[in-house]
Amino acid sequence: MMIGDYAHRIWRYAAIAATVAIFFGASWFIVATLPPRELVMATGAEGGANYELGIRYRDILAKDGVKLQLQPTAGSLANLRYLLDPTSRVSVGFIQGGTTTRKEAPKLESLGTVFYEPLWLFRRAGIGEGVQGLRGRRLSIGPEGSGGRALAQRVIERTRLDSIVGELSGFPPQAAAEKLIAGDIDAAFIVTAWESPVVQSLLHATGIELSSAQRADAFVAIYPYLHKLILPAGVIDLLTNRPPNDVVLLAPKASLAVRADLHPALQYLLLNAAVEIHSPPGIFQKAGEFPAAEAIDLPLSQEAQRFYKTGRPFLQGYLPFWAATLVEKLLVVFVPLAALLFPAFKLLPQSYDWMMQLRIRRLYDEIRSIESEMEAQGVKIDVSALNTKLDLIDQRANHLQLPNVYASSLYTLRGHIDLVRTRLAAMT
Repeated sequence: MMIGDYAHRIWRYAAIAATVAIFFGASWFIVATLPPRELVMATGAEGGANYELGIRYRDILAKDGVKLQLQPTAGSLANLRYLLDPTSRVSVGFIQGGTTTRKEAPKLESLGTVFYEPLWLFRRAGIGEGVQGLRGRRLSIGPEGSGGRALAQRVIERTRLDSIVGELSGFPPQAAAEKLIAGDIDAAFIVTAWESPVVQSLLHATGIELSSAQRADAFVAIYPYLHKLILPAGVIDLLTNRPPNDVVLLAPKASLAVRADLHPALQYLLLNAAVEIHSPPGIFQKAGEFPAAEAIDLPLSQEAQRFYKTGRPFLQGYLPFWAATLVEKLLVVFVPLAALLFPAFKLLPQSYDWMMQLRIRRLYDEIRSIESEMEAQGVKIDVSALNTKLDLIDQRANHLQLPNVYASSLYTLRGHIDLVRTRLAAMT
Protein backbone atom coordinates (compact mmCIF):
# COMPACT_ATOMS: atom_id res chain seq x y z
CA MET A 1 0.00 0.00 0.00
CA MET A 2 1.36 3.45 -0.87
CA ILE A 3 2.09 5.89 1.93
CA GLY A 4 -0.41 8.30 0.39
CA ASP A 5 -3.18 5.70 0.58
CA TYR A 6 -2.24 5.04 4.19
CA ALA A 7 -2.42 8.76 5.01
CA HIS A 8 -5.75 9.00 3.24
CA ARG A 9 -7.09 6.13 5.34
CA ILE A 10 -5.71 7.69 8.55
CA TRP A 11 -7.44 10.94 7.65
CA ARG A 12 -10.73 9.13 7.11
CA TYR A 13 -10.43 7.15 10.36
CA ALA A 14 -9.63 10.34 12.26
CA ALA A 15 -12.78 11.95 10.90
CA ILE A 16 -14.84 8.90 11.91
CA ALA A 17 -13.25 8.88 15.38
CA ALA A 18 -14.00 12.58 15.80
CA THR A 19 -17.60 11.98 14.77
CA VAL A 20 -17.96 9.11 17.24
CA ALA A 21 -16.39 11.21 20.01
CA ILE A 22 -18.77 14.08 19.30
CA PHE A 23 -21.72 11.67 19.25
CA PHE A 24 -20.82 10.11 22.60
CA GLY A 25 -20.07 13.52 24.08
CA ALA A 26 -23.46 14.79 22.99
CA SER A 27 -25.13 11.62 24.30
CA TRP A 28 -23.44 12.05 27.68
CA PHE A 29 -24.60 15.67 27.77
CA ILE A 30 -28.18 14.60 27.06
CA VAL A 31 -28.17 11.97 29.80
CA ALA A 32 -26.47 14.31 32.27
CA THR A 33 -29.04 17.05 31.68
CA LEU A 34 -32.18 14.94 31.92
CA PRO A 35 -34.47 16.09 34.75
CA PRO A 36 -34.11 14.45 38.17
CA ARG A 37 -36.68 11.86 39.14
CA GLU A 38 -37.23 13.27 42.63
CA LEU A 39 -38.64 16.60 43.72
CA VAL A 40 -39.38 18.15 47.13
CA MET A 41 -42.36 20.46 47.67
CA ALA A 42 -42.95 22.70 50.69
CA THR A 43 -46.68 22.72 51.40
CA GLY A 44 -48.05 23.73 54.79
CA ALA A 45 -49.21 22.03 57.96
CA GLU A 46 -49.86 18.32 57.57
CA GLY A 47 -53.58 17.76 57.17
CA GLY A 48 -54.15 21.34 55.96
CA ALA A 49 -55.54 22.40 52.59
CA ASN A 50 -52.13 23.06 51.04
CA TYR A 51 -50.76 19.74 52.23
CA GLU A 52 -53.75 17.99 50.69
CA LEU A 53 -53.04 19.82 47.43
CA GLY A 54 -49.46 18.59 47.66
CA ILE A 55 -50.77 15.03 47.83
CA ARG A 56 -52.67 15.59 44.60
CA TYR A 57 -49.53 16.95 42.93
CA ARG A 58 -47.64 13.92 44.20
CA ASP A 59 -50.16 11.51 42.71
CA ILE A 60 -50.14 13.24 39.32
CA LEU A 61 -46.35 13.46 39.07
CA ALA A 62 -46.04 9.81 40.07
CA LYS A 63 -47.86 8.86 36.86
CA ASP A 64 -44.91 10.31 34.93
CA GLY A 65 -42.29 8.59 37.04
CA VAL A 66 -41.38 11.60 39.21
CA LYS A 67 -41.36 11.09 42.97
CA LEU A 68 -42.65 14.18 44.80
CA GLN A 69 -41.71 14.35 48.45
CA LEU A 70 -43.86 16.64 50.61
CA GLN A 71 -42.24 18.85 53.23
CA PRO A 72 -44.80 19.91 55.90
CA THR A 73 -44.24 23.46 57.15
CA ALA A 74 -45.83 26.10 59.37
CA GLY A 75 -46.95 28.01 56.30
CA SER A 76 -45.95 30.38 53.52
CA LEU A 77 -43.06 32.10 55.28
CA ALA A 78 -41.54 28.74 56.20
CA ASN A 79 -42.00 27.61 52.58
CA LEU A 80 -40.13 30.71 51.46
CA ARG A 81 -37.26 30.01 53.85
CA TYR A 82 -36.94 26.47 52.52
CA LEU A 83 -36.87 27.71 48.93
CA LEU A 84 -34.23 30.32 49.71
CA ASP A 85 -32.04 27.93 51.68
CA PRO A 86 -29.34 26.60 49.29
CA THR A 87 -28.82 23.56 51.53
CA SER A 88 -32.50 22.65 51.38
CA ARG A 89 -33.71 20.09 48.88
CA VAL A 90 -37.01 21.99 48.47
CA SER A 91 -37.38 23.38 44.95
CA VAL A 92 -41.14 24.10 44.75
CA GLY A 93 -43.70 25.41 47.21
CA PHE A 94 -46.86 27.45 47.74
CA ILE A 95 -46.18 31.13 48.47
CA GLN A 96 -48.94 33.43 49.67
CA GLY A 97 -49.25 36.78 47.90
CA GLY A 98 -47.51 39.60 49.74
CA THR A 99 -44.97 37.26 51.35
CA THR A 100 -41.85 38.35 49.46
CA THR A 101 -40.53 40.50 46.60
CA ARG A 102 -38.31 39.99 43.57
CA LYS A 103 -35.52 41.88 45.34
CA GLU A 104 -35.74 39.68 48.45
CA ALA A 105 -35.89 36.43 46.46
CA PRO A 106 -33.92 36.92 43.22
CA LYS A 107 -33.35 33.18 42.76
CA LEU A 108 -37.03 32.30 42.83
CA GLU A 109 -39.60 32.36 40.05
CA SER A 110 -43.31 31.74 39.79
CA LEU A 111 -45.30 29.27 37.72
CA GLY A 112 -48.36 31.47 38.21
CA THR A 113 -51.11 31.93 40.78
CA VAL A 114 -53.09 28.80 41.60
CA PHE A 115 -55.84 29.59 44.15
CA TYR A 116 -57.28 32.12 46.59
CA GLU A 117 -56.36 31.91 50.27
CA PRO A 118 -59.09 33.89 52.11
CA LEU A 119 -58.47 35.48 55.48
CA TRP A 120 -61.21 34.06 57.71
CA LEU A 121 -62.12 35.63 61.04
CA PHE A 122 -64.14 33.15 63.06
CA ARG A 123 -65.55 34.21 66.44
CA ARG A 124 -67.74 32.81 69.11
CA ALA A 125 -71.37 33.84 68.73
CA GLY A 126 -72.46 36.68 70.93
CA ILE A 127 -69.18 38.57 71.34
CA GLY A 128 -70.25 41.17 68.79
CA GLU A 129 -69.32 42.14 65.26
CA GLY A 130 -66.53 44.46 64.17
CA VAL A 131 -63.39 45.65 65.86
CA GLN A 132 -65.10 46.55 69.12
CA GLY A 133 -66.39 43.01 69.45
CA LEU A 134 -62.79 41.89 69.98
CA ARG A 135 -62.10 44.31 72.84
CA GLY A 136 -60.45 42.37 75.65
CA ARG A 137 -60.95 39.07 73.79
CA ARG A 138 -58.54 36.16 73.24
CA LEU A 139 -57.46 36.11 69.59
CA SER A 140 -55.34 33.59 67.69
CA ILE A 141 -53.50 34.89 64.62
CA GLY A 142 -51.63 31.78 63.44
CA PRO A 143 -48.21 30.27 64.15
CA GLU A 144 -44.82 31.82 63.49
CA GLY A 145 -43.69 31.12 59.94
CA SER A 146 -47.18 31.21 58.46
CA GLY A 147 -48.32 33.69 55.85
CA GLY A 148 -51.65 33.83 57.67
CA ARG A 149 -50.01 35.28 60.78
CA ALA A 150 -48.19 37.92 58.69
CA LEU A 151 -51.43 38.95 56.97
CA ALA A 152 -53.39 39.00 60.25
CA GLN A 153 -50.71 41.23 61.78
CA ARG A 154 -51.08 43.71 58.91
CA VAL A 155 -54.83 43.82 59.48
CA ILE A 156 -54.34 44.25 63.24
CA GLU A 157 -51.85 47.08 62.75
CA ARG A 158 -54.07 48.92 60.25
CA THR A 159 -57.17 48.64 62.46
CA ARG A 160 -55.21 49.08 65.73
CA LEU A 161 -56.69 45.88 67.10
CA ASP A 162 -53.51 45.29 69.06
CA SER A 163 -54.47 48.14 71.36
CA ILE A 164 -57.80 46.59 72.39
CA VAL A 165 -57.35 42.81 72.10
CA GLY A 166 -56.92 41.17 75.46
CA GLU A 167 -54.62 38.27 74.50
CA LEU A 168 -52.87 37.28 71.24
CA SER A 169 -51.87 33.67 70.60
CA GLY A 170 -50.39 31.78 67.64
CA PHE A 171 -52.15 28.46 67.28
CA PRO A 172 -52.03 26.48 64.03
CA PRO A 173 -55.38 26.37 62.17
CA GLN A 174 -56.48 22.97 63.49
CA ALA A 175 -55.57 23.79 67.09
CA ALA A 176 -57.18 27.24 66.80
CA ALA A 177 -60.42 25.67 65.56
CA GLU A 178 -60.50 23.16 68.41
CA LYS A 179 -59.84 25.84 71.04
CA LEU A 180 -62.42 28.17 69.51
CA ILE A 181 -65.11 25.49 69.59
CA ALA A 182 -64.11 24.57 73.15
CA GLY A 183 -64.31 28.21 74.26
CA ASP A 184 -60.60 28.49 75.13
CA ILE A 185 -60.27 31.45 72.73
CA ASP A 186 -62.84 33.93 71.45
CA ALA A 187 -61.76 34.47 67.85
CA ALA A 188 -59.21 33.27 65.30
CA PHE A 189 -57.71 34.59 62.09
CA ILE A 190 -57.12 31.69 59.71
CA VAL A 191 -55.74 31.94 56.17
CA THR A 192 -56.55 28.88 54.09
CA ALA A 193 -58.65 27.74 51.17
CA TRP A 194 -62.41 27.21 51.22
CA GLU A 195 -61.87 23.48 50.84
CA SER A 196 -59.82 23.27 54.04
CA PRO A 197 -61.26 20.80 56.59
CA VAL A 198 -60.65 23.43 59.30
CA VAL A 199 -62.76 26.03 57.50
CA GLN A 200 -65.53 23.55 56.77
CA SER A 201 -65.67 22.38 60.37
CA LEU A 202 -65.90 25.95 61.70
CA LEU A 203 -68.51 26.99 59.14
CA HIS A 204 -70.76 24.20 60.37
CA ALA A 205 -69.88 24.41 64.07
CA THR A 206 -72.58 25.43 66.52
CA GLY A 207 -71.89 28.70 68.31
CA ILE A 208 -69.24 29.83 65.79
CA GLU A 209 -69.86 32.71 63.40
CA LEU A 210 -67.92 34.17 60.47
CA SER A 211 -67.09 37.89 60.52
CA SER A 212 -67.22 40.06 57.42
CA ALA A 213 -64.13 42.14 56.62
CA GLN A 214 -64.70 45.83 57.21
CA ARG A 215 -63.43 48.44 54.76
CA ALA A 216 -62.31 45.68 52.39
CA ASP A 217 -61.99 48.08 49.44
CA ALA A 218 -59.55 50.20 51.42
CA PHE A 219 -57.40 47.17 52.19
CA VAL A 220 -57.37 46.16 48.52
CA ALA A 221 -56.28 49.68 47.59
CA ILE A 222 -53.49 49.68 50.21
CA TYR A 223 -52.33 46.12 49.54
CA PRO A 224 -52.67 45.38 45.79
CA TYR A 225 -51.98 41.66 46.33
CA LEU A 226 -55.31 41.38 48.21
CA HIS A 227 -58.65 40.66 46.57
CA LYS A 228 -62.21 41.17 47.74
CA LEU A 229 -64.29 38.00 47.77
CA ILE A 230 -67.97 37.49 48.58
CA LEU A 231 -69.27 34.43 50.36
CA PRO A 232 -72.99 34.47 49.41
CA ALA A 233 -75.71 34.30 52.04
CA GLY A 234 -77.05 30.78 52.50
CA VAL A 235 -74.13 29.09 50.71
CA ILE A 236 -73.28 27.00 53.78
CA ASP A 237 -76.85 25.91 54.50
CA LEU A 238 -79.71 27.12 52.31
CA LEU A 239 -82.37 25.71 54.65
CA THR A 240 -81.21 27.70 57.67
CA ASN A 241 -79.84 30.55 55.53
CA ARG A 242 -76.32 30.26 56.86
CA PRO A 243 -74.66 32.70 56.73
CA PRO A 244 -77.64 35.06 56.98
CA ASN A 245 -75.89 37.76 54.94
CA ASP A 246 -73.18 38.03 52.31
CA VAL A 247 -69.76 37.83 53.96
CA VAL A 248 -66.92 39.97 52.59
CA LEU A 249 -63.49 38.35 52.74
CA LEU A 250 -59.99 39.56 51.98
CA ALA A 251 -57.86 37.06 50.09
CA PRO A 252 -54.35 36.94 48.66
CA LYS A 253 -53.62 34.53 45.84
CA ALA A 254 -51.14 31.70 46.32
CA SER A 255 -48.37 31.27 43.76
CA LEU A 256 -46.61 28.07 42.82
CA ALA A 257 -43.01 29.19 43.38
CA VAL A 258 -39.92 27.34 42.16
CA ARG A 259 -36.21 27.81 42.27
CA ALA A 260 -35.02 29.48 39.09
CA ASP A 261 -32.70 26.56 38.33
CA LEU A 262 -35.45 23.95 38.45
CA HIS A 263 -35.28 21.80 35.31
CA PRO A 264 -37.61 23.20 32.59
CA ALA A 265 -39.19 19.77 31.98
CA LEU A 266 -40.20 19.54 35.66
CA GLN A 267 -41.66 23.04 35.49
CA TYR A 268 -43.88 21.94 32.61
CA LEU A 269 -44.84 18.84 34.56
CA LEU A 270 -45.86 20.98 37.54
CA LEU A 271 -47.81 23.33 35.27
CA ASN A 272 -49.68 20.42 33.71
CA ALA A 273 -50.56 19.21 37.21
CA ALA A 274 -51.63 22.73 38.22
CA VAL A 275 -54.08 22.85 35.32
CA GLU A 276 -55.57 19.51 36.30
CA ILE A 277 -55.87 20.47 39.98
CA HIS A 278 -56.78 24.15 39.96
CA SER A 279 -58.70 24.80 36.73
CA PRO A 280 -62.12 23.42 37.80
CA PRO A 281 -64.66 25.99 39.09
CA GLY A 282 -64.88 26.65 42.81
CA ILE A 283 -66.74 28.73 45.33
CA PHE A 284 -64.65 31.80 44.50
CA GLN A 285 -63.33 31.14 40.99
CA LYS A 286 -64.66 30.37 37.55
CA ALA A 287 -63.56 27.39 35.49
CA GLY A 288 -60.14 28.01 33.96
CA GLU A 289 -59.36 31.01 36.16
CA PHE A 290 -56.42 29.14 37.66
CA PRO A 291 -53.57 28.61 37.13
CA ALA A 292 -53.08 32.18 35.95
CA ALA A 293 -50.12 33.97 34.36
CA GLU A 294 -49.81 36.47 37.20
CA ALA A 295 -46.51 37.65 38.65
CA ILE A 296 -47.58 38.99 42.04
CA ASP A 297 -44.40 38.76 44.13
CA LEU A 298 -42.10 36.82 41.81
CA PRO A 299 -41.52 36.98 38.04
CA LEU A 300 -42.96 34.26 35.87
CA SER A 301 -40.36 31.76 34.69
CA GLN A 302 -39.68 31.61 30.95
CA GLU A 303 -41.21 28.13 30.85
CA ALA A 304 -44.37 29.44 32.52
CA GLN A 305 -44.61 32.32 30.05
CA ARG A 306 -44.35 29.91 27.12
CA PHE A 307 -46.83 27.54 28.74
CA TYR A 308 -49.50 30.24 29.13
CA LYS A 309 -48.95 31.48 25.57
CA THR A 310 -48.71 28.22 23.64
CA GLY A 311 -49.53 25.42 26.08
CA ARG A 312 -47.34 22.48 26.95
CA PRO A 313 -44.53 21.41 24.60
CA PHE A 314 -45.76 19.73 21.41
CA LEU A 315 -44.16 16.34 22.04
CA GLN A 316 -45.64 16.04 25.53
CA GLY A 317 -49.06 15.94 23.92
CA TYR A 318 -48.18 12.76 22.05
CA LEU A 319 -45.46 10.97 24.01
CA PRO A 320 -44.98 9.92 27.65
CA PHE A 321 -43.16 12.53 29.71
CA TRP A 322 -39.72 10.89 29.74
CA ALA A 323 -39.85 9.93 26.07
CA ALA A 324 -40.89 13.47 25.13
CA THR A 325 -38.12 14.95 27.28
CA LEU A 326 -35.50 12.69 25.70
CA VAL A 327 -36.65 13.45 22.16
CA GLU A 328 -36.66 17.18 22.91
CA LYS A 329 -33.08 16.91 24.18
CA LEU A 330 -32.06 14.97 21.09
CA LEU A 331 -33.55 17.62 18.84
CA VAL A 332 -31.96 20.45 20.81
CA VAL A 333 -28.50 18.85 20.73
CA PHE A 334 -28.26 16.92 17.48
CA VAL A 335 -30.11 19.21 15.06
CA PRO A 336 -27.74 22.17 15.61
CA LEU A 337 -24.80 19.72 15.79
CA ALA A 338 -25.76 18.18 12.47
CA ALA A 339 -26.17 21.66 10.98
CA LEU A 340 -22.63 22.46 12.07
CA LEU A 341 -20.99 19.14 11.19
CA PHE A 342 -22.62 18.55 7.80
CA PRO A 343 -20.80 21.44 6.07
CA ALA A 344 -17.60 20.47 7.88
CA PHE A 345 -17.72 16.85 6.73
CA LYS A 346 -18.75 17.93 3.28
CA LEU A 347 -15.74 20.24 3.20
CA LEU A 348 -13.23 17.67 4.51
CA PRO A 349 -12.94 15.62 1.27
CA GLN A 350 -12.70 18.84 -0.74
CA SER A 351 -9.96 20.12 1.56
CA TYR A 352 -8.06 16.86 1.33
CA ASP A 353 -8.36 16.83 -2.47
CA TRP A 354 -7.13 20.42 -2.62
CA MET A 355 -4.07 19.50 -0.54
CA MET A 356 -3.20 16.54 -2.79
CA GLN A 357 -3.71 18.57 -5.97
CA LEU A 358 -1.57 21.34 -4.51
CA ARG A 359 1.41 19.00 -4.26
CA ILE A 360 1.07 18.20 -7.98
CA ARG A 361 0.46 21.84 -8.96
CA ARG A 362 3.73 22.92 -7.35
CA LEU A 363 5.63 20.64 -9.72
CA TYR A 364 3.60 21.98 -12.65
CA ASP A 365 4.60 25.51 -11.63
CA GLU A 366 8.27 24.52 -11.85
CA ILE A 367 7.70 22.98 -15.30
CA ARG A 368 6.02 26.20 -16.47
CA SER A 369 9.00 28.14 -15.14
CA ILE A 370 11.32 26.02 -17.33
CA GLU A 371 9.07 26.61 -20.35
CA SER A 372 9.17 30.34 -19.69
CA GLU A 373 13.00 30.25 -19.67
CA MET A 374 12.96 28.34 -22.96
CA GLU A 375 10.79 30.97 -24.60
CA ALA A 376 12.72 33.89 -23.14
CA GLN A 377 16.27 32.68 -24.00
CA GLY A 378 15.55 30.99 -27.33
CA VAL A 379 18.71 29.55 -28.95
CA LYS A 380 20.90 30.82 -26.09
CA ILE A 381 19.23 28.44 -23.68
CA ASP A 382 21.37 26.24 -21.43
CA VAL A 383 19.85 22.89 -22.36
CA SER A 384 21.97 20.92 -19.89
CA ALA A 385 20.93 23.04 -16.93
CA LEU A 386 17.24 22.81 -17.81
CA ASN A 387 17.50 19.05 -18.31
CA THR A 388 19.00 18.81 -14.84
CA LYS A 389 16.02 20.74 -13.44
CA LEU A 390 13.64 18.43 -15.29
CA ASP A 391 15.41 15.39 -13.90
CA LEU A 392 14.99 16.74 -10.38
CA ILE A 393 11.30 17.41 -11.01
CA ASP A 394 10.89 13.92 -12.47
CA GLN A 395 12.66 12.42 -9.46
CA ARG A 396 10.39 14.30 -7.03
CA ALA A 397 7.33 13.22 -9.00
CA ASN A 398 8.43 9.58 -8.75
CA HIS A 399 8.79 9.92 -4.98
CA LEU A 400 5.54 11.83 -4.54
CA GLN A 401 3.35 9.71 -2.22
CA LEU A 402 -0.28 10.10 -3.22
CA PRO A 403 -3.36 7.85 -2.92
CA ASN A 404 -4.11 5.67 -5.94
CA VAL A 405 -6.97 7.93 -6.97
CA TYR A 406 -4.37 10.54 -7.98
CA ALA A 407 -2.29 8.12 -10.07
CA SER A 408 -3.68 9.49 -13.34
CA SER A 409 -2.66 13.01 -12.35
CA LEU A 410 0.90 11.77 -11.69
CA TYR A 411 1.03 10.00 -15.07
CA THR A 412 -0.13 13.20 -16.76
CA LEU A 413 2.57 15.15 -14.90
CA ARG A 414 5.29 12.76 -16.06
CA GLY A 415 3.94 13.01 -19.62
CA HIS A 416 4.32 16.78 -19.50
CA ILE A 417 7.89 16.39 -18.24
CA ASP A 418 8.66 14.15 -21.23
CA LEU A 419 7.12 16.70 -23.61
CA VAL A 420 9.38 19.44 -22.27
CA ARG A 421 12.39 17.12 -22.61
CA THR A 422 11.40 16.50 -26.24
CA ARG A 423 11.23 20.23 -26.90
CA LEU A 424 14.63 20.74 -25.29
CA ALA A 425 16.13 17.97 -27.41
CA ALA A 426 14.75 19.64 -30.55
CA MET A 427 16.51 22.88 -29.63
CA THR A 428 19.99 21.36 -29.52
